[in-house]
Parts: sequence; structure tokens; C-alpha cells
Amino acid sequence: MDKFDPVFGSDRIRSPFFIALIVIIAIVSAYLIAKGGIIIALLLTLLPVMLIVLNRIFNAPYFSFLIVFVANFFMLGLNRYIPGPLGLTIDGLLILTYLSLFFKSFDQPVNWSLAKSDLTLLAGIWFGYTLFQLLNPEAVSRIAWFYAMRGVALYMILTIPLTFIIMNREKDLSLILILWGTFSLLGTLKGMMQQFIGVDPFEQQWLNEGGAVTHLLLGKLRIFSFYTDAGQFGASQGQAGVVFGILALHVKNIRLRIFYTIVALAGIYGMMISGTRGAIAVPIMGFALYFILMKNIKMMILGAFLGISVFVFFKYTYIAQGNYQIRRMRSAFDPNDPSLQVRFENQRMLKSYLATRPFGGGLGSAGNWGKRFSPNTFLANTATDSWYVAIWAEQGIVGLLLHLFILFYVLIKSAFVLMFKIRNDWLRFRMIALICGFFGIMVASYGNGVLGQMPTGIIIYMSMAFLFMAEKFDKELELQNGQN
Repeated sequence: MDKFDPVFGSDRIRSPFFIALIVIIAIVSAYLIAKGGIIIALLLTLLPVMLIVLNRIFNAPYFSFLIVFVANFFMLGLNRYIPGPLGLTIDGLLILTYLSLFFKSFDQPVNWSLAKSDLTLLAGIWFGYTLFQLLNPEAVSRIAWFYAMRGVALYMILTIPLTFIIMNREKDLSLILILWGTFSLLGTLKGMMQQFIGVDPFEQQWLNEGGAVTHLLLGKLRIFSFYTDAGQFGASQGQAGVVFGILALHVKNIRLRIFYTIVALAGIYGMMISGTRGAIAVPIMGFALYFILMKNIKMMILGAFLGISVFVFFKYTYIAQGNYQIRRMRSAFDPNDPSLQVRFENQRMLKSYLATRPFGGGLGSAGNWGKRFSPNTFLANTATDSWYVAIWAEQGIVGLLLHLFILFYVLIKSAFVLMFKIRNDWLRFRMIALICGFFGIMVASYGNGVLGQMPTGIIIYMSMAFLFMAEKFDKELELQNGQN
């Protein structure tokens, strides 16, 4: 070959160096597959794709943030198939997105001021309080603090500014809704596979290793799909039922209406088969807020009638009692339910314990992290069974009041803006759907610790940012309509 002729890829591979490199890669890959089995083979197969994705992450912050949203749905469920701290992947992707923005700023300016908002300030205050928990003298484990603070505050302080900076157009909201609806629908389809076909070998192993304690009740499987557990699956699907149900009622595009309707029905069905009793609060309270925000007396009366009908159906009738899902949901309306009484007793013990601990027993001292890092302590051995009770136990009455203030501030301010300031009807209905889903999760979080878990946490924090950008979107749409 003439040294002055151009050398193409196929010619380069013929060189001794590349031939030796290919042989070495083949030998190493064969050895790893022989040791690690099908999981290693799958990872090696996906490696080129992962490298391409990593390249895109560093070059396109928008793409990187979309990857965060997608991975948020699947990453923890993948732990049943791929052992390892996959939850930390979300942390890494969020940090990589910030690095991507930083490197992008060398070529073109990034408008960091877009993140300037009272919502960002509140997220910063809440994160600052969790940092303060490092100094809590009651805290037993600082490692537990690291793991626990991620879902409690880190994802919030990282996600909200990124949404303001990257997802700051009305069409970004539309894209997120399509992705959310698609993955929620897939979640229900996967749940139906577990219900009608059965769990796969990896899921069965997860059940055998302890998952069956909470997911096999009286011989009935509580469906968990590809989510962390049935509680998260039920609440998340209930939220999808509310959000996409409201969207389906108001969208004019026929294709979108069909899509939103299917997602909404699948969401309610997924909630029912999860066997998560507290999740029923999501559609009940979400739609209750919807009827109020519509500012229509007839709608309010209709909503009140429907709400009372649902309550009477579950509380005072035995209709469809033979159906396990309905029977399970009906028990949520029984004040004498044994599990409810146990929760009340635990809360009475916590009240006594926390009477002299206004800042709580330390972040990460209760729940799963407490059992893992401080197993012989009072909080680790006292079930919280609630997002708010967990906040109260770990961060005290001060932390609980601060957390509730932030949630209600977002709720009340957003509701005011939607009722009195937004002119574009379709934008208002989309925002109403978000706030109703958010409110439903707020209420359901009293029964289950769902608010800070994936995927609900990231969805809620993005929803907050979208709600605070509603006026900005409204002005953009008004300007576009004026130009047209």
C-alpha cells in the first residue's frame, strides 16, 4: 500500500496492532462472560451504545436530562436483574447533566438566571436543613445520612434548577407528558404480565429473598411491575390516572385524546392491582382538587356527588366484595383495620420519643436505611409507614413543619396562578392536571412513603418547576398566537 494513499478504516484494521487489539478484546470478553454469565454478556453488548449515550450526554444537556427522566422509571427495578447500587445512576446522570451545561457554556452562554425562582430558593433551604442534620447529635450513622438525603432533598435541589434551565419551553412540557404516559402504560402492561402470566425468575428470587413478606398477602400477589415495590407502583399509577384522565377530558387532538384515555384507564387499573390501599387517595383527592380549580358550581356539585358515591361504595356496601383488588381497597376505609391501629400505636410511641428531640433522630435513622446502618436503635425498629411520619421521626417537628410549608406553598401559589392568571385554556388544563396529580401524591404520602421515591420524586419536582413556569409559557403562547 502506497504511504501517500489515504488509509481507510478497513485498511487500518489489517495492521498488526489492531489485529492484536481485537484478539485481546475477544479473549477478555470471553473470560468475563464465562465468569459473569448472561449479565456480563448483556453489558458488553450494550457497551458501545453506552459510550454513544455518554458522548451525547456531554454534548447535549437536553438529551442528558431526558435520559434522567427515562432512567428514573427503570433503574431501581433493574436491581432485580443486575445487582449493584443502580440508584446512584440517577445521581451520576444529574451531575453529568450539570457538567454538560458547564462545558457547553464555553461555546455558548448558558442562562443560569432562568433557575432564579422562589421554588429554587425553597429547595435550597430544604437541602440546607438536611445538611444541618449532619450535626444532629442524635444521628447514629453519617453513611445512612448520605443514602437517605438523596431522595429527601438532593434530587429536589438538582432537578428543579435543571428543569428551569433546560425544559423551559411549552413544547418541553408536551414531550415530558408523552414520555410519562408511555412509561406509565408500559408499567401497567408489565404489571398485567405479573398478574396473568406470573413473575419471571429474577422477580421470584426477589420475592424469595424477602419481598414476599409485603407482596404476597393471603396467597395474592401485590403487583409491583418494574417499580421498586407495589406501594410506589400503585401511587405512581394513581397519579398517572389523575393527570392523563384530566388531559383526556380537555385535549382537542383526537390521537392525543385516545392516548391520554388509554394511559388514564391503565393507570387506574395498575393502581387497583397493586393492592396499595393508600394509593386510592391519589385519584380521590386529585379529582377533588380538579373540580375546585374548574371554578364551576355545577362541576363542584358533580365532583362532590362522585366523591360521596365512591366513599359510600367502599365504606358502606359490599358490592364486588368477591374481587380481591376491590376488597383490598375497601379495607382502607375501615377505621378498625388492624394495620391502621398498628400505625397509630407506632405514632404514639414516636410522639413520646420525639417530645424532647425537635430536630428528630437523624436523617437515615428510620426505615430501611436505619435497619441497614443502625439496626439496634429505636427508630430503626419502629415502622414509620408514611413519608411525613418518616420526616417527623428523622428530622423532627421543625423539619416536618418546614417540609409541609414548602409543599403547601407550591400548591397554593400554583393553584392561585392557574385560577386567575393563565389565559390559554389548553396550558391551564395541563397545569391543572399536574397540580392535581401532585396533590394526590401529597395526600397519599401520609399512608406510604412514596413522595421521595423513583419515579414519583423526579416527576413531582419537575411538575413543581413546570407549574412555576406557567405564566412564562402563557406569555409565549400568547405571543405565538398574536404572530399567527
